[in-house]
Amino acid sequence: MTLFIWWAAWLLDCWLGDPQHWPHPVRAIGYLINRLQRAVRAVCHSELALMLGGAAMWIIVVGSAWTLTWGMLTLAYRLHPAVGVVLEIGTIYTLLAGRCLGDAAREVEKPLRAGDLAASREKLSWIVGRDTRQLQPPQITRAVVETVAENTVDGVIAPLFFLLLGGAPLAMAYKAINTLDSMVGYKHPKYRAIGMVSARMDDVANFIPARLSWLLFALAAMFCGDDARSALRIGWRDRRNHSSPNCAWPEASVAGALGIRLGGPNDYFGERVEKPWIGEARREVSVEDIPAAIRLMHVASLLALVLFSLLWLLF
Repeated sequence: MTLFIWWAAWLLDCWLGDPQHWPHPVRAIGYLINRLQRAVRAVCHSELALMLGGAAMWIIVVGSAWTLTWGMLTLAYRLHPAVGVVLEIGTIYTLLAGRCLGDAAREVEKPLRAGDLAASREKLSWIVGRDTRQLQPPQITRAVVETVAENTVDGVIAPLFFLLLGGAPLAMAYKAINTLDSMVGYKHPKYRAIGMVSARMDDVANFIPARLSWLLFALAAMFCGDDARSALRIGWRDRRNHSSPNCAWPEASVAGALGIRLGGPNDYFGERVEKPWIGEARREVSVEDIPAAIRLMHVASLLALVLFSLLWLLF
């Protein structure tokens, strides 16, 4: 029954994605983070106090995510096994973001193909933190491919990994960790203190999934007809070419598979951030790299599900 639940949730995500007006636990987690952040800032003013307040916020948010998920599923299964199964499938479905990630990338791709740079830049600004106002088509494409590669870990591989380790409650706790990082885990002065624990714990949570993505993307490249050998080689060679200890693993693997170069300098919050290049520019980046990255994401996600299903059967 466990594997049926996992596969049903994954297929549901492939089919439905994340309809905009449907209730979603990440929205509730985000609401809680905003309320707690305001409360922490109201009483904590020094850098040390903000760090401690940020740590308390992290414990409350992550603990609440795990506890509420465990409690709701326990109650549902006590009411009736069928109720529990349906709720568990629905819960896991909300934790997966493969379809949503692909749809977001295509929303940038469509106006880019039509030559509408303004619309493409605007759509890109919805999914990246960098300044998109002056980006040219190759830079827009690189940003989309980087986002797809990086968020394959956050949106699919890591939730499935924690699902294997501790079921839906632990996967929901991971989603809370990831949401905290996306909301307050910045190096910007406004968030550096209050978001320090959130950023560090997200690095810890994604440590193994990011490294698994290197192998999964290389294997996906083989199935997709891309350069699997370069995905392995570049993924390993450029794994440290990022300020994050995790982001370069998937980005470098996808760059190697597609034969393009990612990374490089970008603007964040009005400041120029110099980043090393990732990959080798064996050819120019083109808009066709966006659907190619989406395809790699979907195949790597499926391979992750197969891998974790086999591990569940073995252990």
